Amino acid sequence: MVGTQVANGTTSDKGKTEQYDYDFFSIGGGTGGVRAARWSAMNFGARTAVCEVPFDYIASETQGGLGGTCVLRGCVPKKLLSYGGEYSNEFKGAEGYGWSLNGTPTHDWAKFMSTKRKELKRLNDIHSNMLDKAGVKMIEGRGKLVDAHTICVNGKNYMSKYILIATGGTPSVPPIEGKELCLISDAVLDIKERPQKMVIVGAGYIACEQACIFNNFGTEVHMLYLEEVALGGFDMECRKHVEAEYRRQGIHMYPTFCPQKVERDPDGHLTVLAKNSEGKEMALSGIDCVLMATGRSPNSKNIGLEEVGVELEKDGSIKVDDQNQTTVPSIYAIGDVCTKLPLTPVARMEGTYLARRLFGGETILSDYSYIPSVVFSSPHVAKVGLDEEDAVERYGDINIFSSTFRPLKDTLSGHEGKGLMKVVVNSHNDKVVGIHLVGAEVAEILQGFAVAMKAGMTKTELDETVGIHPSSAEELTTMRDAVRQYKDKKLISK
Repeated sequence: MVGTQVANGTTSDKGKTEQYDYDFFSIGGGTGGVRAARWSAMNFGARTAVCEVPFDYIASETQGGLGGTCVLRGCVPKKLLSYGGEYSNEFKGAEGYGWSLNGTPTHDWAKFMSTKRKELKRLNDIHSNMLDKAGVKMIEGRGKLVDAHTICVNGKNYMSKYILIATGGTPSVPPIEGKELCLISDAVLDIKERPQKMVIVGAGYIACEQACIFNNFGTEVHMLYLEEVALGGFDMECRKHVEAEYRRQGIHMYPTFCPQKVERDPDGHLTVLAKNSEGKEMALSGIDCVLMATGRSPNSKNIGLEEVGVELEKDGSIKVDDQNQTTVPSIYAIGDVCTKLPLTPVARMEGTYLARRLFGGETILSDYSYIPSVVFSSPHVAKVGLDEEDAVERYGDINIFSSTFRPLKDTLSGHEGKGLMKVVVNSHNDKVVGIHLVGAEVAEILQGFAVAMKAGMTKTELDETVGIHPSSAEELTTMRDAVRQYKDKKLISK
């Protein structure tokens, strides 16, 4: 192949690359795989291919589609459902601003699901077009490793200098009796009829988002979870604040309760039998659906990893180094199938930087510091950096600034919820090491502050910044007095 650009970014002579069909081959066409393949082909001229199973709204070993979990059965459909549910609160609040709706608004769930499905198919098609324009070969089918340089798809072998595993994650369900009667997040996002009464098992971001979505649409929602407080992994002050908001909105919450069994009743409804950490038992009956939002597992099975020598962690994730290289030098892995942060933008970053290292001759590594994340519940919960507890443990001397307030919009709408904003500061050097927000559209606020934190923003610089008035965001520039101070990891003022 005279004049072909190969993996090291140089032009080869005939014969040097004929042993490979491609320079780069991604098993998986989600966010990370598509990004890595496109960048490799479009920016560096690499011969690139992606394999992905055929499109469907619910994933399986034989169905999936370009775009992966985020686009087809995660972030995007979740956010669309979240938008849809929040209209119910907007309708209620409109009267305070003089609007008359002339009766109770009605909702057509089937129509909503239909328009949502059309949008997801459009996005799936866009991913296909992006690959085509970049010169990436799309091979439809399930890929499996044959050896360190060979992938088999639909019975045909393809050889590649580099192979990427970007197969993402899959919902995990605890092995309780009756688990086959329960739904996973894929299915609940495409449910044909809105349930009148549902149980959600779990209290992570997926569970809390779905609880608020269906509660906003009018479903009676019950949450069972092992933790004392919902949303583990977020700042405790924010967790307690937002859990109180969930309860205020009518979500039934049962901390430390774990389901023991799910039964089908004679009338077709479900009954969930549960027990808490103290041995107290309860039964929830008349349930239309049970959502198991109990975490996700790496999608690393049945693709030949261990057979070719790729080592896995105990949880099934692929073991990689700081360059996303596996224990087989020619095979790399990014995204949710690894042990890093399971966030779509993280997979996109890893895919971009991998292409730049393999084909652009760069040494850039993924930076996992100050990565913002958001729970799109009602209200939204956003964070970047360290929470209060982790900051105290890491730095010892910490100042905490926080404020709860009622947004201006809600003074006329009648909504009773309150927002919360919190800044965590390392008092050794005045650096802002954590920002935590609870309220409407706080993701739009946090993104800019994440940039500032990554650039090393200090509390003094935050205080000297002129706020936008009237806005919720300006609250971050007006907190002058610490509400708590820590010295040598001990609370000294409150």
